[in-house]
Amino acid sequence: MIRCICIDDSARPNDLPLSKWVKEGEEYHIIFATVVLPQGLLAFQLHEIDLDNTCYPYQFFSAYRFAIDFEDRERLEKLVMDSAEANEFYKQVIMS
Repeated sequence: MIRCICIDDSARPNDLPLSKWVKEGEEYHIIFATVVLPQGLLAFQLHEIDLDNTCYPYQFFSAYRFAIDFEDRERLEKLVMDSAEANEFYKQVIMS
């Protein structure tokens, strides 16, 4: 998990409850990272907020909403790569 701070909690979708939304100034922990389509943006899953099936189509939070300590940049890069590998493995298992 990588610690981050929410720096932008604006533009919450109206159909997403406040209890499932980030709050500016709060600390969270990134557990998964992926590129979301069609936007092509890096996005995170957070330990503290479960965007479950009731939140569909919202599954991730855009990375631009968070600040990450400079010292954690290498850990974040590794998490992004590990997450990409997990996504690829999952796709292969589903497709076979």
